[in-house]
Amino acid sequence: MDKTSSVSIHEGKPIRCKAALCRKAGEALVIEEIQVDPPQAYEVRIKILCTSLCHTDVAFWKLEWGPLARFPRILGHEAVGVVESIGELVDGFKQGDVVLPVFHPHCEECRDCKSPKSNWCSRFCDDFVSNTRRYGMASRFKDFSGEDIYHFFFVSSFSEYTVVDIAHLVNISPEIPVDKAALLSCCVSTGVGAAWKVANVEEGSTVAIFGLGAVGLAVAEGARLRGAAKIIGVDLNPDKFEIGKRFGITDFVNPALSGEKKISQVIKEMTEGGVDYSFECIGLTSSMEEAFNSTRTGSGKTVILGMEKQMLPISLGSHDLLRGRTICGTLFGGLKPKLDIPILVDSYLKKELNLNGFITHELSFEEINKAFDLLVKGETIRCVLWMDK
Repeated sequence: MDKTSSVSIHEGKPIRCKAALCRKAGEALVIEEIQVDPPQAYEVRIKILCTSLCHTDVAFWKLEWGPLARFPRILGHEAVGVVESIGELVDGFKQGDVVLPVFHPHCEECRDCKSPKSNWCSRFCDDFVSNTRRYGMASRFKDFSGEDIYHFFFVSSFSEYTVVDIAHLVNISPEIPVDKAALLSCCVSTGVGAAWKVANVEEGSTVAIFGLGAVGLAVAEGARLRGAAKIIGVDLNPDKFEIGKRFGITDFVNPALSGEKKISQVIKEMTEGGVDYSFECIGLTSSMEEAFNSTRTGSGKTVILGMEKQMLPISLGSHDLLRGRTICGTLFGGLKPKLDIPILVDSYLKKELNLNGFITHELSFEEINKAFDLLVKGETIRCVLWMDK
């Protein structure tokens, strides 16, 4: 791969390129020629090498109402690219760098970014509304008629070129294959991080994972690397068990085959009282409650990774909380992107972190609607879209 090809030719000027536009909720994306403006201060324009499709993209693709339902929009937030040009006041990035755009900000300057307690960024994290991180609704994209196009999660990777704030950008080693690297910008980092940083799974422990999509499988991989003795996967798709074995899953529970027993009861019987750690990776209040109820009294910990689509509350027994169980949520697996993603890259290069098996399909960028169809039907874990394929 020639990482420097077409770098800096358009520096300081708009670039015309192809992008997949979502013009109406739930409708097929349209490949159009757009204009990508040059980066402003603290921004970097990158050439996307490949991007993959996440369930969050699908959720926002379907979103018909509310302040976050905006069209036309360029979706996509799981990708890897090369720096084409940089704006003013940008330190730490140069033309030709291989970079990972990440939806979760890491400004490195605020109180929370400097604290080891969490990966929250008090400077930027509360703003999910703006197009560009420091410039509000100002857009770097325009369509063929000159109208602004909305950004998505400060990344918008379904475009040959995009502009990303440095708070959302991580330098990575060029030694890692770019398709594997893309996984670290969302699903793998979220799952592995939840096992490592949030739960702090220890050797010999027991784990239950509700939902074996890409994030759930990444949780399993994180628990495997930590030496968990029993990793129980919960999913309605029996094919997920064979896939899950690659990531350390030792036991499988299919809710459809559990009869009148609740999943929490089945898991308690399998573990003589409940698991040490449970992870909810679906986004349903019912499975969140079952994940909590499947943990061990006195010490069990539940980590919520799934986003409840209706923002509904969950119901937990106060008596169970008083008896020592805990529950918490996490965004991006508790990882600080600029500090922790390079650690994951290094772990992969040392052949410790397994990234094989997540990518089940590879398509050209022009086949993006096929990728959506595969994910909606549950026929793919991760589909990588190559810009130059």
